[in-house]
Amino acid sequence: MTDTRIRRRAPGMSPEQRRDMIVKVALPLVAERGAAVTTAEVAKAAAIGEATIFRVFADKEELLNACVLQALNPEHVLEEIAAVPLDQPLAARLTEAAEALRAHLDRMGSVIGALHASGLRRGRPDPYQRGPEPGRRSEEASGGPAEGEDGGRDRAGALGRDASAARTVEAVADLFEPERESFRLPPERLAAIFLGMLFSRPRFPAGTAPAGLDELVDVFLNGAVR
Repeated sequence: MTDTRIRRRAPGMSPEQRRDMIVKVALPLVAERGAAVTTAEVAKAAAIGEATIFRVFADKEELLNACVLQALNPEHVLEEIAAVPLDQPLAARLTEAAEALRAHLDRMGSVIGALHASGLRRGRPDPYQRGPEPGRRSEEASGGPAEGEDGGRDRAGALGRDASAARTVEAVADLFEPERESFRLPPERLAAIFLGMLFSRPRFPAGTAPAGLDELVDVFLNGAVR
């Protein structure tokens, strides 16, 4: 008996979904090989044809820029911090958030560092800067940036980075909320101080191990005095 059932193909990805998938696959390759990675290698890792990459990216440069933007994007780490359970001890909450933040910084450093080490020295794209607004002269069309354009982009970028930093402080401050009444300082200020300690790179004497996250959290919560 002939099977007359029609086999339906799985719904295809939208161009945006396909871009996201390709970037996700490309990121570890870029972190390892920098600009030396080829689109053929990315296609093989993603189990797609190389031509599929060029249906959603104009060229390899655009793909590399998308990887940098994804590495710089703080959304993923903010979601991780928001998911930290508030019913565990404060030290465990802060350690979990610190691990997520350190991992984000490591990923970002790996991608940027690999691209620079492989010879890509141009300025990296800024995820907080917007391109020229519709109707404004582009640099290519006018032979140079429109008056005030670079300054406007720089200001937009600075404002975006400030907003991202503020969101990070807010996310970490939420971890302090259950014990708010027991603190001498507001959670927002404690979060800012904690992030300052986490993001600093202290110089330790030669032959000594750098401070681990548990040690940093312990000193932050309990101080240095016995």
